Amino acid sequence: MDYLTQTPVASVIFLFTIVTSIYAFNDPGLFGKFMLHPYSVSRKHKVYTLITSGLIHADWMHLIFNMMTFYFFAFRLEAMIGSWQFGLLYFLGLILSDIPSVIKHKNDMWYNSLGASGAISAVLFSFILFDPMSKMIIFPLPIPIWAWLFGLIYLAYCWQMAKRSGDNINHDAHFFGALTGMIVTVLLVPGIIPHFISRLIG
Repeated sequence: MDYLTQTPVASVIFLFTIVTSIYAFNDPGLFGKFMLHPYSVSRKHKVYTLITSGLIHADWMHLIFNMMTFYFFAFRLEAMIGSWQFGLLYFLGLILSDIPSVIKHKNDMWYNSLGASGAISAVLFSFILFDPMSKMIIFPLPIPIWAWLFGLIYLAYCWQMAKRSGDNINHDAHFFGALTGMIVTVLLVPGIIPHFISRLIG
């Protein structure tokens, strides 16, 4: 109950995404309606899928991984940044992380994308600006590393994998979601850059 009163936006997004994703596992028709289809969106059809694609996931592992990351960082971020600010950051991350995919795959009728990874990347990188010296674990390294170093490795990995694009993962969404999270945080939180630098060198 404390989550609902102290971090209401993150709580609603968390619960709604889990429920919608599980429901979609048992309703293949919902996947077709909710998945991002750049070919259609670029032609001004199914534009709503820029949001609904973040409410469904490909399988249980995809859902669990995203929701674990959300759980560890989203509630803490909302408490730091504020509820409406968190909601704005999340949905801008969801939408803006998909725009490059729409542009890149606008003529690919068979390309689809789904999952909240872009928005969660926005949350994660916003959190890094607040606490760059916190420790994070990046698979497969067995030891935790600083959040700022995690961020650099993550961005480099996403950039390289996006150029290869052979594993059915939308690395573009991860990369541009991360950038969106940082940019929106800088715009919403005065002094966040000096704060980041002071935490980094302090």
